[in-house]
Amino acid sequence: MNSKDLKNGWLSGASVPPSGSLWSDTCGLEDLAVLDTEFMDHAPALDLDEKWPVRWTTTWKFGRTPVTNSVRDMGQVEIGRSVPVRRFSWRTDQLHRPGLEYLTATDRHHGFESHEEESMLLASDFAASLLEALSQPFRLRFFVGGKPIQHTPDFLLVTESGLFLIDVRPAGRIKTEDALKFAAAAEAALSAGWRYGVVVGWRPHVLTNVDALSAERRPLPDVLGIQEQLRKAAARGPLPYAELVECCRIPAIGRAHAIHLLWNRHLGVDLSVPFGDASQVRLSSPHHHRRPEQ
Repeated sequence: MNSKDLKNGWLSGASVPPSGSLWSDTCGLEDLAVLDTEFMDHAPALDLDEKWPVRWTTTWKFGRTPVTNSVRDMGQVEIGRSVPVRRFSWRTDQLHRPGLEYLTATDRHHGFESHEEESMLLASDFAASLLEALSQPFRLRFFVGGKPIQHTPDFLLVTESGLFLIDVRPAGRIKTEDALKFAAAAEAALSAGWRYGVVVGWRPHVLTNVDALSAERRPLPDVLGIQEQLRKAAARGPLPYAELVECCRIPAIGRAHAIHLLWNRHLGVDLSVPFGDASQVRLSSPHHHRRPEQ
């Protein structure tokens, strides 16, 4: 793999979102997000001689102790023991919007520095087969024209399919210096066998739909057997959401359990259109169920 593979979307994804249905039980994070690729046009400016993996470094933090390694050794870092390489700050006069987002995949809160980053965490919790999420995981030191530059990526996601390094920047707000940093992060990720992407936006209706499904993402006791009633009804074929819940003994309770099953991928719905009573809901294959069910 090389920079051309990155530009063609092997790690970064398509810059134009696909059209058509987007079923919630089979989608991945790359299907939900709009991922930029234009930053790779700046890759030729990076100092990428044969010794760059040794000269470029990453600094991680373990407790209060910073540890610096070469990019060559980045894949050997015990990332599960690391903490954010810089602290999150909250002040009344700051322009960005930091906070903490709870993820069901980790059962912890994770830091973010903007509404866009908060949305990325929620979408990752839903679609990334997430095992762990690290905010501001490390500080990358790289070279352009012999000059050292530093960049701290926004997130490192540990997923069932591998590691995914992510930066978040709204479309139209990527400056030249940002593009250089993203290109460097992409090269570093590639050298470690990780994926890399720059999230610049989302497919229409995705965020509002995922936010709606997240209302029932926490464990939900089912003492009345409502979920099995929903599965049996959905097995007869895709049904409108309102009609599906009417098949339950208590439809009002069925609505909450249907959304819980949608979050956990036991049911699927098209995320490309607004979620509502007319939304078609289908039974998902066990292969796509979230494990363990949350």
